[in-house]
Amino acid sequence: MNSRLGLARRLLMESGRAAFRTQVLEHKLSQLFWECTLRCNLNCRHCGSDCRKTAGLEDPPVSDLLGVLDSSPAGFDRGNCVVITTGGEPLVRKDIVQVGVQIKQRGYLWGMVTNGMLLTQDKVSELVETGLDTVAMSFDGFEPEHNWMRGSDQSFKRADAALDWFNEHPGLTWDVITCVNQRNFNYLNELKEYLISRRVKMWRIFTVAPMGRAVTEPDLMLSNEQFGQLMDFITMVRREGRIRLNFSCEGFVGRYEGLVRDHLFHCIAGVSVASILSDGSISGCLSIRSDYHQGNIHKDNFWDIWENGFKPYRNRRWMKAGECRHCKAWRYCQGGAMHLRDSAGQMLSCNYLKLMQ
Repeated sequence: MNSRLGLARRLLMESGRAAFRTQVLEHKLSQLFWECTLRCNLNCRHCGSDCRKTAGLEDPPVSDLLGVLDSSPAGFDRGNCVVITTGGEPLVRKDIVQVGVQIKQRGYLWGMVTNGMLLTQDKVSELVETGLDTVAMSFDGFEPEHNWMRGSDQSFKRADAALDWFNEHPGLTWDVITCVNQRNFNYLNELKEYLISRRVKMWRIFTVAPMGRAVTEPDLMLSNEQFGQLMDFITMVRREGRIRLNFSCEGFVGRYEGLVRDHLFHCIAGVSVASILSDGSISGCLSIRSDYHQGNIHKDNFWDIWENGFKPYRNRRWMKAGECRHCKAWRYCQGGAMHLRDSAGQMLSCNYLKLMQ
């Protein structure tokens, strides 16, 4: 399989590279994730975080988040920043609606990532009436595969029902997220048709990173050949134009850049995306290891850190080592996604290399 870049692709990459340099210099925060709980009502096979059914820590108080939101600097455009409540499963918090009210009162957008288990028709209506702007929900295939992935025999039914409830609110922006693995790979086209029939407009596809629980689950990993086939599938679906499909933020994909996403790949963790973990740690995104945390809101000013910290995120020259040192794609890839680096900075997975093999 050949993922080398032709002239037209390189010209596109050069344009994207220049735009990203400007984005790094300006580092305008547009997404702030808040890990509002470590509790979760599922036990997913691929979970790479600290989430578990009974968390050892209490949920962080909403005052942790509000202290950050209230102290945004003069001139910061709150209306262009979405605060995304995630976890764990954010809906296990009994005060999640009140959290959303507080976010909206301060002029921010409100988003949520959920597994859908606790959604009901009334709950969706309540969330939207409160001001929920965006929601992303897991949908990992048809019933046997989705339930296998999520560790619950009720998970598919709950998620599937939520599709109808989301569609009742035309002002709500929502998408479904599918983690592609050996169990659902062979019927992605059938899944596409099903999602279209269920009036899903936006779909995101992830592959599973070799981290967390997934390290011991070989059925979750695609072969290099399957990964290339997945890129072809996404390209085909996007050309069809019947559902808006995007590949995730998992790295540079060579000649498929500009074909599988609405944008070219750049790791925007620490550039336009930040996270506050349940213990107050400041990070780029929730999937990135603690080795790259930039401080803690309980002792540091978040906005000072955002303005003056995040050096490893914004200058990736330290990644130009190992297999990246002489890689011809480095100019455009810049070392790939931060969450695919271990504590020593070594690359755990590279999609570009998969496509070259």
